[in-house]
Amino acid sequence: MAVGIFISLLFVAAASIYYWISSKYTYFERHGFLSKKPALPHGNLAEVGTKFHLSHVLKQFYEEFKNKAPAHGLYQFLMSPSFVVTDLDVIKDILIKDFDNFRNRGIYHTEDDVLSNHLFIIEDEPWKTMRQSLSPTFTSGKMKVMFHTVLDISNKLVEYMKQQDEVVEVKEVLAKFTTDVISNVAFGLESNSLNDPNSTFRKMGLKFFNFDRKRQIRAFIVLSFQTIARKLKVALTPKDVSDFFIATIRDTVDYRRKNKIERKDFLDLLLKVNNNGKSLTLNEMTAQSFVFWIAGFETSSSTATFCLYFLSIHQDIQEKLRTEIQTTLAKYDNQITYEGIMEMKYLQMVIDEALRLYGPVFNLMRKAENDYKIPNTNLVIPKGARVSIPVNAIHTDPEYYPEPEKFIPERFSEENKKDRHPMAHLPFGDGPRNCIGLRFGLMQTKISLIQLLTNFKFSPSSKTPIPMVLHPTSVVMSPRDDMHLKVEKL
Repeated sequence: MAVGIFISLLFVAAASIYYWISSKYTYFERHGFLSKKPALPHGNLAEVGTKFHLSHVLKQFYEEFKNKAPAHGLYQFLMSPSFVVTDLDVIKDILIKDFDNFRNRGIYHTEDDVLSNHLFIIEDEPWKTMRQSLSPTFTSGKMKVMFHTVLDISNKLVEYMKQQDEVVEVKEVLAKFTTDVISNVAFGLESNSLNDPNSTFRKMGLKFFNFDRKRQIRAFIVLSFQTIARKLKVALTPKDVSDFFIATIRDTVDYRRKNKIERKDFLDLLLKVNNNGKSLTLNEMTAQSFVFWIAGFETSSSTATFCLYFLSIHQDIQEKLRTEIQTTLAKYDNQITYEGIMEMKYLQMVIDEALRLYGPVFNLMRKAENDYKIPNTNLVIPKGARVSIPVNAIHTDPEYYPEPEKFIPERFSEENKKDRHPMAHLPFGDGPRNCIGLRFGLMQTKISLIQLLTNFKFSPSSKTPIPMVLHPTSVVMSPRDDMHLKVEKL
């Protein structure tokens, strides 16, 4: 009798699992969207993280389905569905016109992981209030205040480079530079990563972006079973990274309050934030400082690295940019000034082209708050569904960028930009939820490139990865291999 009941229970369980899997297999078909048949447990992402970066698969799907429908389906881990939107007009609606229905990113976070409750992830009213509170931090006026700190540290970058061998691994050097910048601008602390190989700030940055096997498993659980992950209090931030930043902010805040110290940095601005009559809590300040630090050092260093990579390969472009830099600096007594940087149009074009090919943010994520009927179709994205905008696939679409694999900064001249759809270039997103720190990121990237190109000539070495391959597990677009370039003093 007991054996019979046990077998019956097994049969019911097996049937339930089979039904669940079958319903997942046909999810997009039932909603009228094109897709590819998934496979357990990776959905359509079997080779992501081992052979390819996620941007590669998004581009494959984009190329297959773009001309067939304005959106298609992609099965993620355990066939978790994501609606991938490819029509630029629909993308504009989602990011701007219909923003209220796509105001959240739908990214996992939990109260138990203090560092995950930051502006990039938090939702609804808390996000809106925090965004309004932090926006004044990133005005042109505030950038001018932070400018001199970045410039001082960039002088140290030049001195550091002068002491290096002929071939330099620029990816790590630039990451150390931006780590020093953000640590100082965000917390008023000297991380000294350029000169200290044991800098804790640099170690923590490396650890956060290193998705080892344990973190990959946690990410798998979070992507597939968010509700269960929250109940289990699964945290994606490594505990030692979390402990370090919580202690750093707590001690710095305590010291400043006790000694009535004011500094014109990000943390000082957070201390003065007033949210509906209330100051930020220590946890809120810690989370916002953390995301400013993480986003600020990684995205800017990656962008500058890709710029130097392309400038090394294209010596004519490097020389043209250097001429613009020297000509502009001459107008300002050969001093790097905020106003002078703003005049360097070709520098902005070079950065925009590097961001087109290898922008750190290759995929924008949103969540549908309600059912959303795609204009001029019968397709409906259901309430609660994940939505993806494959930025890198759009950036490398020959319809918008002829010969997309080539590095051509002139694509971003004012004349060429006005003839292109505004959603064809989205390195910082768009709409109310675009990157709040884009001005600062561009500023420190420009300063580093100006300093380096004024003092050095860059060219490929025997170790330069040509062609470049992306790191398959990186959460941003980052080179898999070290970026060794030949550096000659000017």
